[in-house]
Formats: sequence, structure tokens, C-alpha cells
Amino acid sequence: MNINLTLWLFLITLPGITIAQSTNFTIQDVKFESKGVTLAGSIIQPKNPFAAVVIVHGSDPVKREMEFAKRLAKEGIAVFTYDKRGVGASGGVYVGPSVGTNNIDTTNINLLASDANEAIKTFRTYLSDKQTPIGLVGFSQAGWIIPITATINSTCEFMVLFSCPTITTLEQLRFQFYTNGNNSFWENHTDADAFEHTKNDPDKYHFVATDPKQSLNALSIPGLWLFGEKDIQIPVKMCIAELNALKVQGKPYEYRLFRTLGHNTASDDSDTAPFDISIQWIKEKVISY
Repeated sequence: MNINLTLWLFLITLPGITIAQSTNFTIQDVKFESKGVTLAGSIIQPKNPFAAVVIVHGSDPVKREMEFAKRLAKEGIAVFTYDKRGVGASGGVYVGPSVGTNNIDTTNINLLASDANEAIKTFRTYLSDKQTPIGLVGFSQAGWIIPITATINSTCEFMVLFSCPTITTLEQLRFQFYTNGNNSFWENHTDADAFEHTKNDPDKYHFVATDPKQSLNALSIPGLWLFGEKDIQIPVKMCIAELNALKVQGKPYEYRLFRTLGHNTASDDSDTAPFDISIQWIKEKVISY
């Protein structure tokens, strides 16, 4: 039998694995176990990647972030992106506002951090160079998940966080209720208004809050936060103040603020500056660390 045909027949019989090839990278579908369920995702690998990242979701019921992953792969970064728990081909139960449940209580945040941790461990086994630096890249809700994951998994070497909070889950909810989805919010309110309400508004929900600073205080890996000044999901200036306090303590954390953007720092097609800056930053940190 033709050798190439034999190889092809072998590959298509492997359970749970699909391999595709493009001119820039390979795409391999894989499955992994986390807390009793099977999660499904894709590994996108360019030739000779200089770094690797696991993508951590925001709060929505999101499948694997293939387009964002391909953008990273074209820049020389290997990526593992998976369907969120309870979404797409992943098992388990999705928890979130769209199904009337609370997805930012401590139990769920820690569960999602466990998923990201298992993703890192799985990803490492698929990298041809086991010494490739692995980091975490995420959006929004990932601001609570990524620091916990990085404290669990000591092989995580850097973090990139798009529009991610550094305040507690309850504080973020207070701010979100205050802005009430009003895109014109910042035309009629000041940072002082936002700070006052976020710190002192009565809580509409009562659960144990997750404070990312507990994990951030324990970490020593570099992190980059990318904020949009017009964000109405998180109080950006308040988050920056928390980061500055951590920087004073010597933590290797940085941020960039984009005046015209809102919560869409990773997805605004008209302004690729946050993405471009994140790539350059990863290159610098991988070389220096």
C-alpha cells in the first residue's frame, strides 16, 4: 500500500483527533479531561513557534476562538483554544446570565480555572519543543480566571489580558449595574462617580467575591492588561489604580490604555493596536525571561 495513503488512514482512525494543514500553520482537534468532563478544542501550530498560549474565554457561551487563534499563529505563536465548558463539543454545563445562572461566583471561577489549567497541561504534550514558553491570553471574565490558573500551574510564564478586571467580582457587578449598558455613560459621568458607586453601591447579589489581587500578589510572571477608556463593563481607571499599586510592590505588570475603545480591545477591526502591542510585548517578554 502507498505509504502516504497508509499514513492518511492511520490519522483518520485516531479517536478525537483531526489534523488540517494550511500554508502558515497546522490545526489539530483534540479532547482533554477536566473535573469529570471532556472538553474539546483545537491546537493551531505555526512552524517553529517562539511562544505558545492557551486562550481563556469571556463570560459568554463561547466556542473555540479560531479566528483570533489564527491571527496569533500567523505571528509565530502556537495556540490552544477550546469550547467553553457546556458549549459546542465540550461537555459539562455552561453557567451564565444567558441561562439565568451566576457565572462569577467563586465555585464557577475556580472550575473554569481548572479547565484552563488542564488545557495548559494538555497543550504541553502536543508541542514539538517542550521548552516553548506557554502563557495565557484571555478576555473580560478571564481577568479572574487567568491569575488563579497561573498560581495553580507554575509552567505558565506570562499573561495577556484584554479588557480584564483587577477588581472583585462584586465590584464589577456594581459598576455594570450602574452603567446599565448605556454606551453614552461616559458623556455624563466622571471617573469619580464610577469609583464612588463601585466601592459603595449595595450589592444586588450576595455570594463570596473573587478578588484577582489575591492571586496577582502571589505571582511573579509578567502580565499585560489592555484597556479601552470607554468601557462600560469594567471601571478601567479603578482597575489601573489597582495595577499601579501592585507595580509599586515590584510586580512585573503593565497596561496600555486606548482612548477610543470600549470593552472590545481584542475585537475592534478598525483598531488593531491592542493586538499588535500584545504580540510585540510577548516577543519582548519571551526573549527577556
